Amino acid sequence: MRTTNEVLQELAELGPLHLERPFSRDGFEQLSARYPDLRMEQEADGSIQIMAPVKFGSGKRESIPMIYLGQWWLQHRKGQTFSASTGIQMPDGSLRSPDCGWISEERLKEVTDEEAYLSVIPDFVIEIRSGTDLMSKLRQKMADIWMPAGVRLGWLINPYQEEAFIYRQDQAEPEYVQGFSGQSLTGESLLPGFALPLDELKV
Repeated sequence: MRTTNEVLQELAELGPLHLERPFSRDGFEQLSARYPDLRMEQEADGSIQIMAPVKFGSGKRESIPMIYLGQWWLQHRKGQTFSASTGIQMPDGSLRSPDCGWISEERLKEVTDEEAYLSVIPDFVIEIRSGTDLMSKLRQKMADIWMPAGVRLGWLINPYQEEAFIYRQDQAEPEYVQGFSGQSLTGESLLPGFALPLDELKV
């Protein structure tokens, strides 16, 4: 007989599984601790989105921006990077996790407890589309959640169509990049010297 965890993973592989019943933050923490193999985010209304662990190809591609960002951080030691498993408390009460990101030294000063969920908005986030992600949902997350909350620079990368969207705090619409060959995304003035070669993310 299959375990509950196996059933949840199977359902989540069809696309994010939405638990509509509101959970308290303690309830969310208990659920995520009970099923640690599943990726979860909590909406502002207390409902929960459950995503299955990604396949190897998606996991490989998701790790590459973290590697490049980590190398940049080791060279410059500015601010702090964080991984996809980091929960971020949003102003609307939801709990989100980008695939990776970075926080400036200025905003780090506002962090009072490193053993709690991150209580400040990162300056920079990266979202990489996996095989079960809907681009419409990811674009909505970038435009309606990350950027209004105070993210200064955000990248949404879709390896399957070789496209990327660059979101900036002072721009109403993202910049669109088509084709990965010979293309790189840069950290601009926010993370000077940081660059991600998109060739590395080809499917």
